[in-house]
Amino acid sequence: MLQHPNYIGRFAPSPTGPLHAGSLVAAVASLLDARAHHGRWLVRIEDVDEGRTAAGAADAILALLASLGMHPDGEVVWQSRRTALYQAAYERLRAAGHTYPCGCNRREIVDSRLGLAPDGAAIYPGTCRHGLAPGRAMNSLRVRVPEADGGADLVAFEDRFAGHREQRLASESGDFVLKRGDGYWAYQLAVVVDDAGQGVTDVVRGADLIDSTPRQIYLQRLLKVPTPRYLHLPVVRNANGEKLSKQTGARAILPGDEAAAVQVLQDAAAFLELALPAAGSLGAFWEAAVPAWAALLERRGAA
Repeated sequence: MLQHPNYIGRFAPSPTGPLHAGSLVAAVASLLDARAHHGRWLVRIEDVDEGRTAAGAADAILALLASLGMHPDGEVVWQSRRTALYQAAYERLRAAGHTYPCGCNRREIVDSRLGLAPDGAAIYPGTCRHGLAPGRAMNSLRVRVPEADGGADLVAFEDRFAGHREQRLASESGDFVLKRGDGYWAYQLAVVVDDAGQGVTDVVRGADLIDSTPRQIYLQRLLKVPTPRYLHLPVVRNANGEKLSKQTGARAILPGDEAAAVQVLQDAAAFLELALPAAGSLGAFWEAAVPAWAALLERRGAA
């Protein structure tokens, strides 16, 4: 087995609907990584965007995890109950001069034609960097990224699966949002505050979030909190090559008995390229899957 002192991992689903196969792969891998390192595994409900939260989805996700033998090593944390912490982090950034109010709307940013960030968001042109224009009202709060001169805007990190990654914030992101116009705190700030607050040392999640990581590392540096190790998994896709999601018709996972639950886990393990014997119980699955994950990491040099 692998050794990583004080390892803390987490699974952080957004309760916008029931758990599907893509999300389950991330959940299984994050738990296997924690168990293979003799660490702790936490669950956090990322419901900071309460406008997108589906009624009952969070409880359904937690019940499904329990039915699959996936039990967190601590109390479940809900982002919607932590907004005071995000406000406090913002105040620290504001006091240090890192933030400013922005009056631009989405259409104006898109019309600036600076293009899209790697994750598909429109790159902000810095319109309000030096103050709101007369007659403009605040629409969001943004954090300043460094100027491109001298390369201070370059953020690089080593992903345990994807290898070396880097991004120039000035040209590939622009000053990004910390609080949206609808009053909700942005994911980038919330995830940084929560990972730091929970002492997370390792983040295992889907590769669809890898292009957000440089912005999170930048906020970690501004807030002077540790940067976790990152491992971004291949994204599960449907027959059309689209990422599985509620929007692309991903079906909810609804195992009816232990045999069905084991099969769901075996399917996730197969996607993760874990060669496992057929398991007759949940306990047998996890007993075989943890060392198989450890062996995979060692083969890939990702321990």
